[in-house]
Parts: sequence; structure tokens; C-alpha cells
Amino acid sequence: MFHALADGTRRDILTRVITAEQSVSALARCYPMSFAAVQKHVAVLERASLVVKQRRGREQIVRADLTAVRRAARLLDAYEELWRHRVQGIEDLLQEGQ
Repeated sequence: MFHALADGTRRDILTRVITAEQSVSALARCYPMSFAAVQKHVAVLERASLVVKQRRGREQIVRADLTAVRRAARLLDAYEELWRHRVQGIEDLLQEGQ
């Protein structure tokens, strides 16, 4: 999941499909890269279970798996809280030494 979210293009794709499902073709028009490159980004998101692809006729429709996105958000929030606590601990130690 974190590998999938580490790339800016994949985060942007995820943001777009959270708002509204889109075809891979429509997504590909949004980026200065090949259709195949966008397909690969979508595949990484799909393997991470952040998006689901569904065939509709000739199109591959991509939509966000909101349950997985919420789970990722909770994990990231927990890591942020952990690091904020650690930074505060370092600040407290530095203030004690002054």
C-alpha cells in the first residue's frame, strides 16, 4: 500500500477516482505519459487494493475502494501521531538540557 502511495502520479490517479470513477483511457489523457504507463500505475494501485477495475464494453473503469483508502488513511494518521510524539520527546529533552 505504501509503495503504491509513494508515487505522485498514483496519488493523483487515486484522488481522481475517489471523486468519480473513470476509464483508464480518460485517466491516460490527464498525464504526459503513454497509455501503457498509466495502465501500469493503475495496476500498482489495484494490487494494493486501493482501486478496483471493471470492464464495461471496451473500457476498463477504475474506481476507488473507499474501505481500503480509509484503512490507509488510518495507518498514515497513526504513523503521523507516532512521529509527532517522538519529535515532542526530542524537543522536551533539548529544553531540559538548556
